[in-house]
Amino acid sequence: QVQLVESGGDSVQAGGSLRLSCVTAGYTYRRYCMGWFRQAPGKEREGVAFIDSNGSTSYADSVKGRFTISRDNAKNTLYLQMNSLKPEDTAMYYCAARLADCVSGSLMRPIWYPYWGQGTQVTVSS
Repeated sequence: QVQLVESGGDSVQAGGSLRLSCVTAGYTYRRYCMGWFRQAPGKEREGVAFIDSNGSTSYADSVKGRFTISRDNAKNTLYLQMNSLKPEDTAMYYCAARLADCVSGSLMRPIWYPYWGQGTQVTVSS
């Protein structure tokens, strides 16, 4: 069974940095599409950053140039490096996975991912 466990969330001041981690278990890194989503109170879950098994990445416009997604196959871990954090980045962050290639028209849709972690909270104060 596929399991995803996030960590690294914290409270930081605006302009600070955090690195989120998502340890995966239950499958080997072959073909996959993985992403980071976030959800603030009262808002819909939104896609933030995505990576596929070829190493191709894509980002939401709101985080381009500030966030970087990466993965370490040897450690079975997905990362999200977040720099220049803003108060509007405050949310619960989730990692998600689908054991197939990313599809440009689907990868930002939460419903497309069958596997999710429990989330890690990021709070950015001004």
